Amino acid sequence: MCRLAPDSQIPAWATERGFFCLARTAEELSIVCAEDCLPDGIVAEKDWVALKLEGPFPFSMTGVLASFIQPLADAGIPIFAISTFDTDYVLVKRDTLRASLQVLANAGHEQKL
Repeated sequence: MCRLAPDSQIPAWATERGFFCLARTAEELSIVCAEDCLPDGIVAEKDWVALKLEGPFPFSMTGVLASFIQPLADAGIPIFAISTFDTDYVLVKRDTLRASLQVLANAGHEQKL
């Protein structure tokens, strides 16, 4: 995850491969992308792993994301959530991955590899 100035152009490295997410507001351009795509000198929050909630979820379905992140919050595990049209992704720090998966399993979520 990195933050650029709000008027920054979308850099080519941000969209080079795999999963990425771009969000522009009046305050920033936020980029979530593969860590190894980041060039030197970019200030970034690193070591996050994305967990995909198996979708698609209809917009009328409520509580899906909450049922996933509440157990993590209760366990004191920081998250970063991203939603798309079809599904949700929850990012956790790499060093909390094992604990996160255990917390989610205890809450009744199944893991698919």
